[in-house]
Amino acid sequence: MNILVIGGTRYFGIPMVNDLLKHGHNVTIATRGNVKDSFKDKVSRITLERTNPESMGMALNGKKFDVVIDKIAYSSNEIKYVLDVIDCDKYIYMSSTSVYAPKHWNTREEDFDAMGKELVWCSRMDFPYEEIKRQAECALWQAYKNVNAIAVRFPFVIGEDDYTKRLLFYIKHTIKEIPMKINNVSYQMSYIRSDEAGKFISFLVDKDYTGALNGCSDGTISIREILDYVEQKTGKKAIISKDGEDAPYNDEPEYSINTDRARNLGFQFTNLKDWIYELIDYYIKLINYSTK
Repeated sequence: MNILVIGGTRYFGIPMVNDLLKHGHNVTIATRGNVKDSFKDKVSRITLERTNPESMGMALNGKKFDVVIDKIAYSSNEIKYVLDVIDCDKYIYMSSTSVYAPKHWNTREEDFDAMGKELVWCSRMDFPYEEIKRQAECALWQAYKNVNAIAVRFPFVIGEDDYTKRLLFYIKHTIKEIPMKINNVSYQMSYIRSDEAGKFISFLVDKDYTGALNGCSDGTISIREILDYVEQKTGKKAIISKDGEDAPYNDEPEYSINTDRARNLGFQFTNLKDWIYELIDYYIKLINYSTK
């Protein structure tokens, strides 16, 4: 298949593109060209500015792809910038479980109905993250009803290459005994491993499915369980204080993500607790090495 990936040169975009190439697809990546990628001559390249409609039009107008994977669209305007100018048989948009208001136990795709919400054409700075992602889906499902589309909803994506360093925050603060302000320490929450997130999107390119689709590792874990593990491994004590530094997952509710639809398509997610402790071990070694 002839596939355009908008984004794809960092984090879980890398295993996604590698998996597409492994399965014999012809891949073109569209980026600003500021980040050197590792794909060499295995991919074609287009340079564009994702938030600029003129740049998007000049780069994509008249081009035809079997599938477009849009990893970096945030707002309704950015959905418009690509779907107004490109011709594709399938459009896969990387959404987020942040569209759910709020997430809860066994959160299902139908818990957010973009067709029942007023569409507002907006840019990524006009609203908080969760609202612009909702508006992006509103644009996709309301203004482009004839597009064969999938909106992939991920929870927090974590891995050794996680540039957000959100999970690392808890481990680093525990080891260095820096006070943290945590308001949801015992809440169970969901995650997905970065390479699995990329492979899941790659898996979808030839699947007969249209609509929203959750992607998530099986099971949940609490921040308390993570801190307990770090304490046991290092002998350090997590300091939780109302005067501490705000933790990155604060204000997240207790929730889990239902992935029955993805399973029915044939994708088998890993179990969270089969790999997260290895990731924590990696971060512990990283921090201990950096302090030597």
